Amino acid sequence: MTGTPSAHASGGPLRVGLVGYGLAGSVFHAPLIAATEGLTLDTVVTSNPERQRQARAEFPDVRTVATPDELFERAGELDLVVIASPNKTHVPLAKRALEAGLPVVVDKPVAGTAAEARELAALAEERGLLLSVFQNRRWDNDFLTLRELIAEGALGDVWRFESRFERWRPKPKGGWRESGDPAEIGGLLYDLGSHVVDQALVLFGPVTQVYAESVVRRAGAEADDDTFLALTHASGVRSHLYVSSTAAQLGPRFRVLGSKAGYVKHGLDPQEAALREGARPGPGWGEEDEALWGRLGSGESPVTGGGDAAPTVPGDYPAYYAAVAKALLAGGPNPVDAREAADALDVLEAARRSARDGVVVTL
Repeated sequence: MTGTPSAHASGGPLRVGLVGYGLAGSVFHAPLIAATEGLTLDTVVTSNPERQRQARAEFPDVRTVATPDELFERAGELDLVVIASPNKTHVPLAKRALEAGLPVVVDKPVAGTAAEARELAALAEERGLLLSVFQNRRWDNDFLTLRELIAEGALGDVWRFESRFERWRPKPKGGWRESGDPAEIGGLLYDLGSHVVDQALVLFGPVTQVYAESVVRRAGAEADDDTFLALTHASGVRSHLYVSSTAAQLGPRFRVLGSKAGYVKHGLDPQEAALREGARPGPGWGEEDEALWGRLGSGESPVTGGGDAAPTVPGDYPAYYAAVAKALLAGGPNPVDAREAADALDVLEAARRSARDGVVVTL
C-alpha cells in the first residue's frame, strides 16, 4: 500500500490531493494533513474562487484546481487523495482515485449504502491500495477516556451506553446536508449518526437489533434533524444514541452504566472548535480544563458533585493522519478500514428502515 515510487525514491513527503474545501476540507483535513510528518498538502480541488484564495492564504505552497479532472490528470504526481466533498460524490471519486492507482482517505460516510462501501473495499484490496475512512471522533478526548476506563475495568461489565451529539439550531442552515433529496445522503442520521454508531461498534462490537425514531422537526427542514437509535449488541450491551439539531437543553455527551460504576461526561471534545479558530496541533493540543472532566462513581448524581473526577485523556485527531502516513510509508495498519465503515452503514440503513416502518430490525 504505497504511493508513487518517486516520492519514496526522493525521500520526500507523500503528496496529498484534497478534494473539497468546505467545512470538512478546510477545518479538518487540510490542517491535519499539513501538521503530519511524512505528508504534504500538494493540491486542493475547489471550484469556489473564494475558497481557492483561502487555501492559498493558509497554505502558500499549495496549488489549487477547479475540478477533480484536473487533479486526476496529475495522478502520477500524487501519493494520496483525500475526498472531503459532498457525500454523494464520495463513491464515484473514491472509485476514480483507486482506479488511478492512488490510496484514498474518504470522509464519513464513505458511501450511502453498506453494499457500495464493500464494493469500494473490494476494489482497494484488488489494487493493493489503502482505503481509509475519516472517523476522527475515535480520537475524541471523551471516547479515548472511556476506552481506557473500560480497559481498566473501572466500570465493571458495561450494561448501557448513552451517547448524545446534540445541538440547538432552531433555524435550518440549508445546503445539501439538510436536503431531503435521498441522492444527497443528508440528514443527521448519516452525518452525526456516522460518528455515534461507529463509536458504539468500536466499544461494544457487532449489533444484532436496531430500533430508531427519526423526525423532521424544524419548519423548512427537509432531512431528519432529531433522531434516536437503540442498538442491541451481540455482547449484551445496549446503546442508546441521540443526534439532534433541536435540543434546547443539551444532555451529557456520554452516560455509561456498568456493574461497578458509571461514567458521565458533558461537553464536546475541544479539537473541532480549536481548528475552526485557526489553532494547529502542537504542545498542549487536545487538553481539557479539569473543570470539564467527567465523573466516575456509583449511587450519586454527578450534577451535585457525586463520584470522582475522571481525568480526560487529551484528544488526538493528529493520530489519524499519522497512522495513514505510517500505513503508506511503513506498512502500518489502516486506522479505519472501509469494511468497518460498511458495518456501521448496515446499522444506519437498518435505523432508517426501522424509523420508516416503526419496527425493530434484526441484523
